Amino acid sequence: MTFDVAGNAVHGRPAAWRFIEGFAAEWAEPLEAADGWNQADLDAAEDRLGVRLPLAFREAYALFGRRPDLTSNQDRLLTPSELSLDGDVLVFRTDNQGVMSWGVKLDGTDPEAVFRHWGNVGWQPWLPSFSTACAELVLSESLFAGDETVDRELDDDAVIALEARYTRVAIPQTGPGTRWFAGPDIILRDDHRDWLWARTRSREALDVLLTTLPGPWRTD
Repeated sequence: MTFDVAGNAVHGRPAAWRFIEGFAAEWAEPLEAADGWNQADLDAAEDRLGVRLPLAFREAYALFGRRPDLTSNQDRLLTPSELSLDGDVLVFRTDNQGVMSWGVKLDGTDPEAVFRHWGNVGWQPWLPSFSTACAELVLSESLFAGDETVDRELDDDAVIALEARYTRVAIPQTGPGTRWFAGPDIILRDDHRDWLWARTRSREALDVLLTTLPGPWRTD
C-alpha cells in the first residue's frame, strides 16, 4: 500500500515514529535496527552533558539517528558526541552554512523544538514537540535526496493554487513559517508563502506538478 504523506497523523510520539517509518520505506530505504544509536551512546551523551535527554529525543535517535539520508542531506543532525547545551536548550542540528541551529528544550517527555539564527538573540519557537519536529526534519531533508526536486518563487495566485490543489500535511506551520503539502507521489514545502520546494517520486509525477502549478520552476 502506498504511504499517504498527507493522510497520516503526526501528533504524538508513536504517530510521528510511524510516519517516519512509513515515509522512509517508500521515499528512501526502510528503517532497520542498525539505523539508530544504541542506549550506551545516548547514556554517554547524558553523562558528558550532565542532563537527562527527553524520552522523545532518545526514541528518535534510537530509531533513525544514524540515517544521514533521512537527516543530513542539506543540514546536519549531530551525533550524540556532538550534542551541546545552550542554557536550557539541547542543540542537535546545524545548517550547512553554520548560521542556524536547532535545539530542544529539556523539560518534559516530548518538549518544544526551537531554532536560532546566529545573528539574532535567543531561541525562537520551531514546533511544539520534538517528535513532530523530527517528522518535519525528515521531510525537509528528503527534498535534497532525489533527482526529481524543483523549486520556485511564489506569488499570491500560486499560493491559492497550491492550497486548492494539494493537501496539507498534518504538521503545524513552523515558527519560521513553513507549511507542508502533498499529492500523489509529490511533497511540497511552502516557505513563508514566498518560496516553494517540491520533490516527486517519478518523472511522471514531476510533469503533473509542473502542469498543475505552472510558473518559474527551477529544475537544475
